[in-house]
Amino acid sequence: MHSYAATIRWTGNQGAGTASYNGYSRDHDILFPGAPMIHGSSDPAFQGDASRMNPEQALLSAVSSCHMLWFLHLGMQAGLVIEAYEDNATAEMAMNPDGSGQFTQATLHPNVIISSGDPSVADKVHHKAHEVCFIARSVTFPIRCEGTIEKR
Repeated sequence: MHSYAATIRWTGNQGAGTASYNGYSRDHDILFPGAPMIHGSSDPAFQGDASRMNPEQALLSAVSSCHMLWFLHLGMQAGLVIEAYEDNATAEMAMNPDGSGQFTQATLHPNVIISSGDPSVADKVHHKAHEVCFIARSVTFPIRCEGTIEKR
């Protein structure tokens, strides 16, 4: 069993607390033991600060980085020498009439550069990475992978 801890500290009280919808900031700090603090907010569509990370971005980045870390590991085991990996991931969120919402899908777009190994195994490695990714296994929305691989 692995355990994780995070502290979320709201920093957006502008003097009157949450007395009105527009009267408080959604700004907060996200702290993890031993790691740099992240400044968070809500999406600008929900009164947030676009210069800060929002929860939706954090979820998408967790999906993408977990997939990448598994791909690096499994790719190495499959004989790929990976020199670069960049993912321009996207996601969609649907809103419900009551104001709630949920992610409906995410798509990973990893561009991988290898210097050695068989590029044709990359799709199999992406598939296996998706099967074992802790985050992908924990969410209910579908995640697609549309990767490219280049051998230099």
